[in-house]
Amino acid sequence: MAACGAGSDANTSNAYAPTEANVLIDGADSGKTYGRNGIKIAQAFALGPASGQQIAPGGSVPLYLSMVNYGTNSDTLEGVAVNDRSATSVKSGGPITLPPGQLVNTGRPASQVVLEGTQKALRGGESLSLTLRFTNAGDIAMTIPVITRSREYASLSPAPSPSPSATPSAVPSASQTATPAASPTANG
Repeated sequence: MAACGAGSDANTSNAYAPTEANVLIDGADSGKTYGRNGIKIAQAFALGPASGQQIAPGGSVPLYLSMVNYGTNSDTLEGVAVNDRSATSVKSGGPITLPPGQLVNTGRPASQVVLEGTQKALRGGESLSLTLRFTNAGDIAMTIPVITRSREYASLSPAPSPSPSATPSAVPSASQTATPAASPTANG
């Protein structure tokens, strides 16, 4: 007989918090530390379609990040680059300021970072490779999951529909970032 776990502390009885935290563990010193260059990303995911549905190729998905700057100076998320050509562009509401010690969410109250022009249909469960560009912390590459818009994620806002006159831009590479337009506020 095999099982995933038993008791009140079994991993199957805990809430699932999507993140790719293993890329944020640095072992530069004698022990491993969570975070990189003072930035800790507690949660990161792209919000996909409702359960049982799909986002068609060319669609958009919002990016949800929960970040804390543990440095002594403010930092700024300047842009996001798509590493795996899973989307043609990244639309950002502007540079996102991370004051020291304050939780910043990019998806609340509305999505501030949207991956546009998906290259394949998304159903949820896929992974996307991104690079987050910070002013002080530098580039942080990570792989994030696409989460279905169900259960505790059902109340999150999907990506806004693209305007009919929008023309997809070239796929951002690791050397390109989204052009920011406005500064969002931090939520805690």
